[in-house]
Amino acid sequence: MAQNLKNAMIAAIMAGIIIAPIFGLQILRSGMETYLKPEWNMIIGGMVIVFAFHLLRPLLKRAVARNGRPLFTLPTLTDKGRHKLILFLVMVALVWPFFTGRAQVDIATLVLIYIMLGLGLNIVVGFAGLLDLGFVGFYAVGAYTYALLYHWAGWGFWEALPLAGAMSAFFGFILGFPVLRLRGDYLAIVTLGFGEIIRLMLINLYGLTGGPDGISGIPKPSFFGYQMTRRVPEGEVSFHELMGWQFDSQDVVIYLYLMALCLALFTLFVSNRVIRMPIGRAWEALREDEIACRSLGLNPTSIKLSAFTMGAMFAGFGGAFFAARQGLVNPESFTFIESALILAIVVLGGMGSQVGVILAAILLTVVPELAREFAQYRMLIFGLVMVVMMVWRPQGLLPVKRPQVGLES
Repeated sequence: MAQNLKNAMIAAIMAGIIIAPIFGLQILRSGMETYLKPEWNMIIGGMVIVFAFHLLRPLLKRAVARNGRPLFTLPTLTDKGRHKLILFLVMVALVWPFFTGRAQVDIATLVLIYIMLGLGLNIVVGFAGLLDLGFVGFYAVGAYTYALLYHWAGWGFWEALPLAGAMSAFFGFILGFPVLRLRGDYLAIVTLGFGEIIRLMLINLYGLTGGPDGISGIPKPSFFGYQMTRRVPEGEVSFHELMGWQFDSQDVVIYLYLMALCLALFTLFVSNRVIRMPIGRAWEALREDEIACRSLGLNPTSIKLSAFTMGAMFAGFGGAFFAARQGLVNPESFTFIESALILAIVVLGGMGSQVGVILAAILLTVVPELAREFAQYRMLIFGLVMVVMMVWRPQGLLPVKRPQVGLES
């Protein structure tokens, strides 16, 4: 007990040291003077929470050991349960925009973008076991591909979408070569550097990308050539005029949502089919043991390249749609924190679990929007949730059930 108390005290002091400069100091101004006011409630409250957690954790572990079962359990999905849950989520998603307001539909569209990105990264991290901290770089490539094609060549969204995915896949293929012999931390550092290189290139190539200002005026996707805008060039017919409707901006929001839903379902369908093919089994073999993978006659080089290429392709699709939805792209939309958020979605949902990734994307996107009064503590809460998950549920919210074959004794 004395050792537990000592460890809890040390952890609480370290927590106070970390919290104080970040969340415990408030900058105030009085006339021409500026001074710092310590937020003792925040500092002491954080220390108490950390102290209680570390003090009670060994006691809970001993209680679990005596009972022989965990304090709480979350389900491990079978294939049948996964299909039912996906079907339920799709049905809810289809009717969602017709029974909610514009703000809720906007948030749901953002959720679908992160689902696309999470499913793409899940191929690289969850199935192939390659830690990628620069995934946002592929996202940026897809977004800027559409923006540049529109700005310099006048291409529309549907013309640029396949090329955005192809360009991101090409960059993923190029990234695969430097990391063929790297694993673990070294692989993560190289991919992190790649993501930052992409962002800095977008800032410095001012004549091509607009630098820090980015590219604006990117049009929304059309509906089979009919623009969903209030005004169209002379001689053209808008979608609302074609249908005989009065123009309503809510229709555009719903259309973008349904487009995002189709892209997310396409990503889910393709990734779900691919992991059942030989290449998907090869990804899992590489993740479990690269040496054993080689001994089976598989080529780790081509397996890694295929994982990076396919994962990057889906990020490119998501990036192109993001550019169309926002109407503006700039390098500040593709910082490291985006890569960290996408990776957290994969880890929180369960690496290799597609349904888990979907639920984690919903949680990590919707919950911060519902608790805007705690916006300044968002990253602190986010970090605490990830720490708790790694301690109590390292396999994720909904881990996938691996097929197993056993011999009867």
